[in-house]
Amino acid sequence: MQILRARTRSLVGVLILLAAHGARAGDVSLGERIYKTQCASCHGKSGEGTLEEYPHPLAGEKSLGQLTRLIAKTMPADDPGACKGPDAEAVAAFIHETFYSKTARVKFAPVRLELSRLTVRQYRNTLTDLVGGFRAAPAPWGEKRGLKAEYFNARDFRGDKRLIDRIDPTVQFNFGTKGPDDKFEPHTFSIRWEGSILALESGEYEFIVKTEHAVRLFVNDPAQPLIDAWVKSGKDTEFRGSIVLLGGRTYPLRLEFTKSKQGVDDSKTNKKKPPEVPASIALEWKPPQRVAEVIPARVLSPAFAPPRFVVKTPFPPDDRSVGYERGTSISKAWDQATTDAAIETAEVVADHLRELSGVGDSAPDRDQKLREFAARFVTRAFRRPLTDDERKDHVDRQFEQAKDSRTAVKRVVLLALKSPRFLYREVVGGRDPYSVASRLSFTLWDSFPDQALLDAAAANKLGKREEVVSQAERMLTDPRTKSKTREFLLQWLKVEQVPDLSKDPAKYADFTPMLAADLRTSLDLFLDDAVWGESSDFRQLLLSDFTYLNGRLARFYGADLPADSDFRKVPLDSQERSGVLGHPYLLSTFAYTTASSPIHRGVFLARSVLGRSLRPPPVAFAPLAPDLHPDLTTRERVSLQTSPDACVTCHALINPLGFALEHFDAAGRYRKDEKGRAVDSSGTYQTRSGETITFGGGRELATFLAGSDEVHAAFIEQFFHYLVKQPILGFGPETPSALRKTFETQQFHLRKLIVDVAAAAALPPRRGP
Repeated sequence: MQILRARTRSLVGVLILLAAHGARAGDVSLGERIYKTQCASCHGKSGEGTLEEYPHPLAGEKSLGQLTRLIAKTMPADDPGACKGPDAEAVAAFIHETFYSKTARVKFAPVRLELSRLTVRQYRNTLTDLVGGFRAAPAPWGEKRGLKAEYFNARDFRGDKRLIDRIDPTVQFNFGTKGPDDKFEPHTFSIRWEGSILALESGEYEFIVKTEHAVRLFVNDPAQPLIDAWVKSGKDTEFRGSIVLLGGRTYPLRLEFTKSKQGVDDSKTNKKKPPEVPASIALEWKPPQRVAEVIPARVLSPAFAPPRFVVKTPFPPDDRSVGYERGTSISKAWDQATTDAAIETAEVVADHLRELSGVGDSAPDRDQKLREFAARFVTRAFRRPLTDDERKDHVDRQFEQAKDSRTAVKRVVLLALKSPRFLYREVVGGRDPYSVASRLSFTLWDSFPDQALLDAAAANKLGKREEVVSQAERMLTDPRTKSKTREFLLQWLKVEQVPDLSKDPAKYADFTPMLAADLRTSLDLFLDDAVWGESSDFRQLLLSDFTYLNGRLARFYGADLPADSDFRKVPLDSQERSGVLGHPYLLSTFAYTTASSPIHRGVFLARSVLGRSLRPPPVAFAPLAPDLHPDLTTRERVSLQTSPDACVTCHALINPLGFALEHFDAAGRYRKDEKGRAVDSSGTYQTRSGETITFGGGRELATFLAGSDEVHAAFIEQFFHYLVKQPILGFGPETPSALRKTFETQQFHLRKLIVDVAAAAALPPRRGP
């Protein structure tokens, strides 16, 4: 509010002078002359403000019409309303076109691309893919879901005792005191499940095996079990192990189970019938910030995946003050982390040198082949071919000076990973094919180019937009693109950090942690369907009349599904819910433990969906407890608390948006009344052009938002920033409008938008001197 008052006061001098000179509508030259002669001493030569009475610049988001109406209503401060008509129009035109609008600010201080290092996410992804590029390629993530299962009628995995060979969608079995079927000896059998697992997001995963018998679980390391209870003692039936995985990548997984007597096999000499004991097994995981669940079939595949190197060195977090991660600052902690990570990587490469290089220990030309391997490693790390001098410095000299080839390879890896050619991305506007390939891969994957991209660059086939688009369309199907897109959508919805969804058990007894986890899964499935489904229509994010429910969610939210039903697409009442705005996970997130929160919902809609800037409240405040006003509805209580003048400026925007979702309670269930009175879900919104929109609930609000140019522009800008990690205006002042126009022409197709963003980032406009 103080900033707003300062800006309001800062207009007074201009308003009075223009009114006194009889300014005409659109007479910007008069306003400019008056400003320079009468106002610059207070407001600064370029409207930047001064340290005395007006410390804040003349800048904001109101349209010219809104600014004109504000001036006509509030100016001058000592006589509000005196400046109106043509005078107010002239004042608004001068301020808006010179200092106030985003377009004016860009003209005054053009936005440029920033020299940027790899972000922490990009660094880790790149190292994983760099080392992984020297291993066998993973099998394509095909249509088959689940794990390859082999059932043996023996205590071990003898091929002649294998009776069943199939794909199990999940691992969750209770055999009781019998075997898998009548062919098996119920006291002695074993099972091996193999395949790969897809990490949907980056972070620490906890794997859990529940069984009464011996078990081993291997994740991302075929030789070293993550969980080893093969020689089992005691009565433990639950075993856990944690591992860090990167999103959008598959990892090898093998689970071995045996029901048999532990220790020495005395079955041939001991003919006594063993006692009947039950056997069960379940394979669960706890993804980052989630609760444990049986690993679902949708992240399992019977296909092969090689192990992946994931660097363990901790890094300081990246700057996100502008709304997206960027690598524009360097600290001692970051520099030390890159050194430690380089050392860690060099040790791993040296320890697996034979596997990664393909060179045997006794090969007669081993030194030369290892030099070739080292040169390929540096070439991939630098994302472009080496010059003769670079090869001499980074490879040959290290082999000449090292005491042995293992040490030489470690020195090559260290030197490459500490080089600015690896740590920094080329962002100064060059359009050589290798720079284009790098921009394209980091935009879509947050990682370095694959071989197909590098081959295209070598053939000089990345200079035309259609060539870049062709590569981007190929890269869309990669799980890394899907993972990055999902992570953006969760950030756009402000739920990237899994919130605490606990609700008052006295009011929502069935809203358990497992139900909250199901809601998050439901949202993930909905978002994947919206982007990667047939229509891929942005508008359907807001207007779709379906969601994904399982039996537990269906029971709580009143849908008709069997109690044990897995997730499936369920149609919704279009009069009650609409797209993501009606998703219970989002509605539960923006709510309190006992009551809905129009303020939280309205802030989300204003900031994220509409792209409006909101300032923090002038003072900290606690929400009014419902018990203090037991007869008031939530809408009435919020209106009461935000009625002071210090609150109205922002809450005049926030509250009417949030009120439109008042038909949903704290758990996201639809309600028709509150406190014995019909829910009032009416709301309004004044667009940037000054038009007042009214809506009577969530469906009407969603319909307006789906067709709003403001929403489209805000979504594109946020998506661009997340993918590219550079300011969109740095790629030219025309880029936002060009992307919006294409988005509309292509019927708001989300996958095509991803391609268009990638192409715009890969081929930045050429810069003059």
